[in-house]
Amino acid sequence: MTLANEKHGSLYIMRHGKTDWNEKHKIQGRTDIPLNDEGRKMAAAAAEEYKDIHFDICFCSPLIRAKETAQIFLSARNIPIIYDDRIMEMCFGTYEGIENSFEIPDCPINVLFKDPVNYIPVENGESFEQLFARTGEFLEQAVRPQLEDGKDVLIVGHGAMNSSIVCQIKNEPLENFWKVGIKNCKLMKLI
Repeated sequence: MTLANEKHGSLYIMRHGKTDWNEKHKIQGRTDIPLNDEGRKMAAAAAEEYKDIHFDICFCSPLIRAKETAQIFLSARNIPIIYDDRIMEMCFGTYEGIENSFEIPDCPINVLFKDPVNYIPVENGESFEQLFARTGEFLEQAVRPQLEDGKDVLIVGHGAMNSSIVCQIKNEPLENFWKVGIKNCKLMKLI
């Protein structure tokens, strides 16, 4: 996404706080896992750390771990949170819930993380093309008008979904998909 107009708002992205599944190295995807106590503390600490950064609007994944993060992070501010299905986490199909996939020899989901260019979606999983199509549509239809209107936008989402947005904003090729590595409850400025 390129913004021809030089005068525009800023765009920030954040990944949700930790969950029990993060702790256990389980693949979450669309499985709706809440934050754990550490994740809630992370979101509260991020609210303090980034309290001086201005946001006009927040777009958030409707999955509970992202919702809780956005609500805690913005609890002291009067900023609208808009939930959008297009920024849900990537669907990992039948491999959601798998624990320590890297310890399973030849586990097909590992290609997603080790060699994204050659990833073939697992059963009931989403392809990179599908992920980029929906997040690209979200950027064009929801985010671009806000930025062009001079608004500062925050997106609260997930590891793979956030990476797809970063790749599109920064024109990164798919082989660099995971290199951005947004940590839980850390803010990244994209524009």
